[in-house]
Amino acid sequence: MSGDAPFAGHRARKRFSQNFLRDPMVIDRLVEAIRPQPGDALVEIGPGQGALTSALLARGVALTAIELDRDLAAGLRVRFPELDLIEGDALKQDFTALAERLGARRLRLVGNLPYNISSPLIFHALEHAAAIQDAHFMLQDEVVQRLAAAPGSKAWGRLGVMVQLHCEVQALFAVPPSAFTPEPKVNSRIVRLQPRLGPAGLPTDPQLFAEVVRAVFAQRRKTLRNTLKPYPEREALGTQWDLSLRPEQLTLSDFVRLANDLAALRSKHG
Repeated sequence: MSGDAPFAGHRARKRFSQNFLRDPMVIDRLVEAIRPQPGDALVEIGPGQGALTSALLARGVALTAIELDRDLAAGLRVRFPELDLIEGDALKQDFTALAERLGARRLRLVGNLPYNISSPLIFHALEHAAAIQDAHFMLQDEVVQRLAAAPGSKAWGRLGVMVQLHCEVQALFAVPPSAFTPEPKVNSRIVRLQPRLGPAGLPTDPQLFAEVVRAVFAQRRKTLRNTLKPYPEREALGTQWDLSLRPEQLTLSDFVRLANDLAALRSKHG
């Protein structure tokens, strides 16, 4: 039976942002970047019609896949009877519980992520960072540039700050639209995310940190003096901070210190 037979007549669904990876050279390069090893707990998110799935299983590794599309899930069961398939939404998946079920210390996530869920899925996965060894995702190139951005660059923003707080981020190789069916209108790129266990320098109040980062980048052309107006403690920061700075001028450690200073002032003044 040919690899496409279980999916005969299936059309990519826009509501799932489906673009199926087809290029065998890109698939081989992605597998080499992942370097699956015996004993790895590999979890593929959005296997689609199984192009990457097939390449990973060919390495002789155990593989779990999460697929939302019922028709694709049915085809995957026919094509890969050995596949541990979860039919459901990866955004609702408890990766910590999945690692426990698989008897794994940590999971290795892989996938060609639909563009419409890429950022929410990354944030969801980071809620389970202690259960994740690494992740290799195919994302829109612009998103990868934001994830891997450095302070001072135009791409430096909320996404990069929030993800780099918990992960080492490495932008890998680019993937052209021609590698997919149907072809997307944007370029793609592979990103490697490696959660840091017990990272140093975490904010004392994670919720306040997230609020501050969101607030300042919502008005990224304005100075801290303006973007921090919602925080009454701002005035007391003047002796410790140059409030004429703009958010893209702050490093990750600066954001942590800023949030911690605000938290300390809030606690001091009740």
